[in-house]
Amino acid sequence: MEGMNSVKTRKSFGQIRMESFFKRSLITIALLMVVLVLAIMLTLLVHSMPTIKSLGFKFLWGKTWDPISDVYGGYPFLIGTLLTSFIALFISMPFAFAIAIFLGEYKPTGWLSNLLKNTVELIAAVPSVIYGFWGLIVLVPLVQELETKVGILPYGIGIFTASIVLAIMIIPYSASLGREMIRMVPAQLKEGAYSLGATRWEVIKTVVLPYTKSGLFAGTLLALGRALGETMAVTMVIGNSNMLPTSIFGPGNTMASVIANEFTEADHTLYLSALIELGLFLFLVTVIINVIGKRIIKKVTKE
Repeated sequence: MEGMNSVKTRKSFGQIRMESFFKRSLITIALLMVVLVLAIMLTLLVHSMPTIKSLGFKFLWGKTWDPISDVYGGYPFLIGTLLTSFIALFISMPFAFAIAIFLGEYKPTGWLSNLLKNTVELIAAVPSVIYGFWGLIVLVPLVQELETKVGILPYGIGIFTASIVLAIMIIPYSASLGREMIRMVPAQLKEGAYSLGATRWEVIKTVVLPYTKSGLFAGTLLALGRALGETMAVTMVIGNSNMLPTSIFGPGNTMASVIANEFTEADHTLYLSALIELGLFLFLVTVIINVIGKRIIKKVTKE
């Protein structure tokens, strides 16, 4: 008996040590992620100091970007980034929510469900440069025809074209998370609504969507974050104009695309620092939008 008790005691101590080691490992990994994010921000901040000291807040509101004259203003790129991202988000939301509701409620299983699910996942897996080529070859001529019919200069490339490409690219992020959230709705809630005489649409409207609203918004926030940082596809179809956009059909530029276009051409310290400060600005914009989104999710969850 004493031998068995000794074995059990050693086994329990071993389990406790393993659990303690696992807990410390998780805490260490979490802290490393925090340190990594802070290190990225600090690196961007340090390398942005020449521009910050030289231009100050004028960099944020300046409308002229002229590396030859050492004049740098990031306002046109901020507007281009926000316009393309939010227009893409508004275009993609109806499709993403429709796919999530169809796969989560109407057709959760079957060959059609698997086909659509795999297709949506494939959209997320396609490299962004492929979307850029597709946009140039297929989408730009279609947008040119539309602009000609409505009496606008037929650029073809521009913020609107980039937004459509982005919208297609970010659909899988909100659709996949929304589908999983809808499938997690307790069956008892839906069965109770059906027993009271509710139709399927009424169940979706009054039970499913209210129950999953925080998850759906989180998926939307994830898609927005993806849109804010997209580079290659946007660079190929946005027109790469450093001027402040005058309309959504005109050419423009985003912070990510101007960095991708000009980073290898930065031949002196201030020019390079200005591009890095754009990266810092993009980082801060993404953080601010995510913080606001988290607060909205908490508020929605409490209601």
